Amino acid sequence: MTQANAQAEEELHGSLQKKDDKYLTFTLAEEDYGIGLLKVREIIGIMTITPMPHTPPYVKGIINLRGRIIPVVDLRQKFGLEWTEYTQRTCIIVVEVISRSGPIQIGVVVDFVSEVLPIQAGDIEPPPSFGNGLQTRYLLGIGKTKGGVKILLDIDQVLAGEEAWGMEMAAA
Repeated sequence: MTQANAQAEEELHGSLQKKDDKYLTFTLAEEDYGIGLLKVREIIGIMTITPMPHTPPYVKGIINLRGRIIPVVDLRQKFGLEWTEYTQRTCIIVVEVISRSGPIQIGVVVDFVSEVLPIQAGDIEPPPSFGNGLQTRYLLGIGKTKGGVKILLDIDQVLAGEEAWGMEMAAA
């Protein structure tokens, strides 16, 4: 086994261990997604978001949630989907992600929250390969359910990188 194959197998084994058996499912642009329930801290309706200067367009700003300052990211824009007006069904899912300095809470704007679904590891397929050009590091896998499929996100990866580390300052 080559070193690259061993590393890929180790990464796959690690990602399988990350898979929870319950996922909070939500919709973005008529597609169904899921986040491991253990990452979710709370779900709130859309509220006033204070813009932050010099941030990417998908970083909507910050909210004051019972005295805690929470940075907010619009997942539609983060994923390059067409932006749409927020509605009464639009929600902010507050998730806890791991950063360099420890756990931080970040709000993610979604079209609407659907339900909590149990999805067993045997019903989760690895992310499909799209060749060299497409990134699938955000994907934990594809969950097969009676109602179709759910795109399961690794929310730590979705919010990882310079943008998440920069938001630590807003959350501090």
